[in-house]
Amino acid sequence: MTPATDTGLAPVWGAMIGQRGAVEVLARAAQVAAETVSGVSGLDLGLAPQSAPSAAAMTHAWLFVGPAGSGRSVAARAFAAALECERPVTEGPPGCGICSGCRTSLGGTHADVRRVVPDGLSISTKEMRAIVGLSARMPSGGRWQVVLIEDADRLTEGASNVLLKSIEEPPPRTVFLLCAPSTHPDDVMVTIRSRCRLVSLGTPASAAVAAVLEAGGVDPADARWAAAAAQGHVGRARRLVRDPEARARRAAVLAIPQSLTSLGACLAAADQLVSAAEAEAKALAAELNEDETDALKIALGAGGTGRGAAAAGRGSAGQIKDLERRQKSRSTRVQRDALDRALVDLAGFYRDVLLVHSRAERVQAAHPDMDDEVRAVALAIPASGALQRLESILACRTALEQNVKPRIAIEALTASLRLPTRPGGG
Repeated sequence: MTPATDTGLAPVWGAMIGQRGAVEVLARAAQVAAETVSGVSGLDLGLAPQSAPSAAAMTHAWLFVGPAGSGRSVAARAFAAALECERPVTEGPPGCGICSGCRTSLGGTHADVRRVVPDGLSISTKEMRAIVGLSARMPSGGRWQVVLIEDADRLTEGASNVLLKSIEEPPPRTVFLLCAPSTHPDDVMVTIRSRCRLVSLGTPASAAVAAVLEAGGVDPADARWAAAAAQGHVGRARRLVRDPEARARRAAVLAIPQSLTSLGACLAAADQLVSAAEAEAKALAAELNEDETDALKIALGAGGTGRGAAAAGRGSAGQIKDLERRQKSRSTRVQRDALDRALVDLAGFYRDVLLVHSRAERVQAAHPDMDDEVRAVALAIPASGALQRLESILACRTALEQNVKPRIAIEALTASLRLPTRPGGG
């Protein structure tokens, strides 16, 4: 993790790229939380009244919002680590990054930090009840119970209601950290939003992402290319520089706009996109499902002898069926996530087409390595055609979120992206 030396704050905040305002808010809250645990105030530490953190800086529920790649979960994990930091407040701000509390919180093994990361399409009421029940306990380390819900927009209505009750009547040493794309009611229940402190994150600048990659040993030219191609998404930028298959998938997607010269080509492109997403989901399933099923069967007594083992085996069918249901849901989510990455890349392509039409040379292109292909499409369609195609991509993303079958949604999309028979025709 890169130390946040440029901000004068604790090292744990170094992973929050280009989010100085949010870091300052969270650092103040973590300081108040540490003082609460230790019984020492900012004035006791010798801080001037105007610089001493206010008790109002800390609250029991936080909502991290921002576009994909902005680092919502990264910020929440950093905050959780700062809350569990074991460094005495007299020795510096919380979030040292080297104590056991920081390391285990960031690594996902801290006993008092419970991360809810949905494998499938939603977070169920049953799962949330279990988490809320555990969160009511006193923290084993004497600091805080932290419940970190990544993808809080995947909470079902029932799960949201369970969480709401706990946020309304929080245990004294429990902190809820929720991550979602926005504050829209479709993402977070209004009553939950009203009880959380909002932390808004923006997409990091490409230069900041490139600097992170370079610090990790990536060639500067490759770092600049990956940062631009990932459109500010740090995780995707890392994948693009490290994984040849990720680069190949991106190249195949960006070759599609120029190929859509007939209805047959549109259907072939749709099949290519859906098949690639299905293959990615199938590869993950082959890697995980068999191991998970075998582990569950062993835990239920498979291979044992005697009446006890036989009785356990008879009662295991329901649990195995539940696991299979979760695995199917996870596979569906992986497929949709793969399609969504492709749609984001296509949206970036048509954005670049608009840049060509507007002659905005000073604006950085999303796909600078595809300049020839972008200009070829710009010759074939006007600026209004690029805007229409962007709207079609957004409509396709909405359709997939509303459970329209992927093949139908993607075929409708590629048909709407078809190039006109005469240049500039729309």
